[in-house]
Amino acid sequence: MKMKFLPYFLGATVAISMLAACDDSEDIGSSIIQDEVEVVVKDGFTLSGHTVGNTRIQSRTVTQLLGSIDAKGYGKFKSDFVTQFMPAGEIDTVGITADDIDSLQMMLAIPNGGYIGDSIAPMGLRIYRLTKQLPSPIYSDFDPADYYDESKPIASKIYTCSALGMADSLLKYNYRFVYCQLPVELGRELFNAYRANPSIYQEPGTFSRLFPGLYVANSYGSGRVVKIAGNTMRLFYHRKVKNEATGRDTTYNYVGNYYAVTPEVVTNNNIDFDMSSDLTAMASSGKNLLVAPAGLDVEMTFPIEELLASYRADAGGLAVVNTLTLEIPVAEIENSYGITPPPNLLMVLSSRKSEFFETNQVTDNKYSFYAAYDAVNKRYRFNGLREYFLTMLDKKEPLTPDDFTFTLTPVSIDTENYSSSSSFYISAIVPYIDTPAMAELLLDKAKITFTYSKQSVNF
Repeated sequence: MKMKFLPYFLGATVAISMLAACDDSEDIGSSIIQDEVEVVVKDGFTLSGHTVGNTRIQSRTVTQLLGSIDAKGYGKFKSDFVTQFMPAGEIDTVGITADDIDSLQMMLAIPNGGYIGDSIAPMGLRIYRLTKQLPSPIYSDFDPADYYDESKPIASKIYTCSALGMADSLLKYNYRFVYCQLPVELGRELFNAYRANPSIYQEPGTFSRLFPGLYVANSYGSGRVVKIAGNTMRLFYHRKVKNEATGRDTTYNYVGNYYAVTPEVVTNNNIDFDMSSDLTAMASSGKNLLVAPAGLDVEMTFPIEELLASYRADAGGLAVVNTLTLEIPVAEIENSYGITPPPNLLMVLSSRKSEFFETNQVTDNKYSFYAAYDAVNKRYRFNGLREYFLTMLDKKEPLTPDDFTFTLTPVSIDTENYSSSSSFYISAIVPYIDTPAMAELLLDKAKITFTYSKQSVNF
């Protein structure tokens, strides 16, 4: 542990004013009291940790992963998904019958660059109707075998992620779209259900009993995993209107985005990951590895007891804790698919990890924190650990491992802007699902920096 003192002198401080408050003579107080404030900077504290499995996670996100890769240095990863749909509260029925429904289309929105692997490799998907309700909660190791009829696919599609041959009018968008034609009979069935009883569309739970959802599976090819940021079913229909002047019918065509994957419905990425022998060997040798999705976390022991003992021994009665930060260097792991470290890392007390995700918590800077990956400096930096230190400082009973054993796990961060402001707040933190990611955390080179101000009074 290293200690640095940065002394400077102040005039009258709040603490000194309190000591002199019982004496009406300011001249006497100022003549016999001199105060010195030192800003103490301590570092040299060490971390320890080890790799732990994280193979069963809840998606808790609308992001859907589809595809398959075999990446040297990472492993064999494939994912497909099951999903319910949120219906629109109202749909257009004026002057329309089921015969006026022309088609039903599923539209998958893939962000530009939202994939790992070969953008031009042709890959296939196949779509099935679910035959019963999805369980809740649902996890990444879910097996959909008992929830669909493999002999009855309702649609299929061959697709790529390349912009080659795409119309210029579509190149300006931030997404690439994959369109899948679903049976028109399904569209008419859903339309008729609404006409018969519109209340079915008012709650996702009620609607899912009518229509449990879809299973989208890989059917062909390998070499790419795509991130689907939006999934919508669109109803195409027409209406005929008679022109009274001419006596002729005019046909108007419409499209309704009536069904979508939203946070309110159950959706799940069914992940199958066979980790490479390189990664398992690194983990077995004591390397601290992050591998996602559904791979490895790092469990870490934070030296809070040592920090508290050092502070209590040196700070005295007049001290203020300023900052406590943690910086963890990262070594990127070589692989054949350009897989990089997770963009965000959650640091949460291990005893509180399950509760954190199950109750949709966000970081409180007391028991949980997050850091974005700094790709330039190859590090994660946690800046806001001061409240954690103060909480442990105030604790009356002795600390236990539950107070200083943390899990470091990859996460996705959702943010929203405040109204009429450019600032934002974190609306959700969920297990990382976006694309394959991995990194080695160099805990032996981590840097903990602790600063506090202490005041001495000389008479």
